[in-house]
Amino acid sequence: MSQITTHVLDTTRGKPGAELPITLYQQTADGWQQLASGVTNEDGRIAGLLAADRILDAGIYRMHFDTKAYFERMAEKGFYPYVDIVFELGAGGDHYHIPLLLTAYGYSTYRGS
Repeated sequence: MSQITTHVLDTTRGKPGAELPITLYQQTADGWQQLASGVTNEDGRIAGLLAADRILDAGIYRMHFDTKAYFERMAEKGFYPYVDIVFELGAGGDHYHIPLLLTAYGYSTYRGS
């Protein structure tokens, strides 16, 4: 399993947020460096966002969710064109699950398991 995983749930529809583009970045001294990207599957997840054996350095990371593309595909007007979730990884290679609960006019997140 990837060290960082995500799951998008469209709470308005009560279904996974399928086909939603996501990009993972790491903060560096020069700004944000892109590490990986993908599109959620029918279960709202991206299998293998990072290679299973890749351990990230401790630091600050950001997941960028392209919610505008998702809502346009759903023929719905969303208020937030994107959602950025910024979080901090500790040393040691622990698993981090970054879920997004999404509606057209709101969102929430938490550290999952």
